[in-house]
Amino acid sequence: MSHKTEVFESYSRYYDLLYQDKDYVAEVGHIDKLLQMHGVTSGNILELGSGTGKHGRLLAELGYCVHGIERSAEMVAKATEGNGFTTQVGDICTVQLGRTFDAALSLFHVVSYQINNTAVFDMFARASEHVKKNGLFIFDVWYSPAVYEQRPVVRIKRITQNKTEVTRIAEPLICCNENRVDVTYTIFVRDTMTNLVETFTEVHPMRHFSLPEIDMLANTNGFERVSAQEFMTEAMPSEKTWGVCFVLRKK
Repeated sequence: MSHKTEVFESYSRYYDLLYQDKDYVAEVGHIDKLLQMHGVTSGNILELGSGTGKHGRLLAELGYCVHGIERSAEMVAKATEGNGFTTQVGDICTVQLGRTFDAALSLFHVVSYQINNTAVFDMFARASEHVKKNGLFIFDVWYSPAVYEQRPVVRIKRITQNKTEVTRIAEPLICCNENRVDVTYTIFVRDTMTNLVETFTEVHPMRHFSLPEIDMLANTNGFERVSAQEFMTEAMPSEKTWGVCFVLRKK
C-alpha cells in the first residue's frame, strides 16, 4: 500500500523509532546550560513544537516546569505528562495561553518548518507574547551559508525494532529563491513476520535562515540576540555549521 500524506500525518507514528539514536539527554543538558548561563536557573518554560515530549520531560526532571504546544495530535497522544511536564494540541503560530513564561524553547528545527514570512513572524510574535521581560527564546534552525556550501544530499536510514523494519529515503530539492529545501521522505514499513510492506511519502519543506534574518525577526518582536552558536558544539556559525542555536532575550 502506498500513499502521500500531509507533514507528520503518518511520519509521527514512527518518529521516536527513526530518532531513537538522538541523544536527548545531551541536548537537554546543553539547553539547561544555555538557560542557566543567561539567567534562567528555574521556573516555567514554554516549548513550541514539543513533539512526543522527550525534551520537555527531561527538562522537567531537572526542575523546570514545562508546557508543550504541538500541532500533531498523534504526537501529543504519545507524550507522557506529569512531574512538571504538560502538553496540548495547538498551533504555535496562533496559540494564546494568557500567561507568560521565563523562557520559550523551539528545538529540532521547528522554526525551520515555518516556511513563509507570515508563519515565521507569527511564531516569533507568539514567543514574544508568552515570554516575560528579560526572559529567553532559544531555538535552532538550518543555517543558510551551510545549506548553500554543503548542499543537502539523498540519505537512507534503516531501523529495526521488534517486528518492524523502517526504511526512510530522504530526497532534498533546493528552492534557492525561497530559502527553502523540500525534503521528500519515502518510508517503507515492513512487518518482518509477514513481509507485508506499507509505503508512504511526505514532503517536509524546511526553511533556512541567515544571521541578519534572525536579527530582524528578533528586533521586530521585542528580542535581542545574545548568542548564536552551532548546536551542541558551541562553535561560531560558518558555512560548515548546518544547525545554529540562537538565544534571544526579551527587551
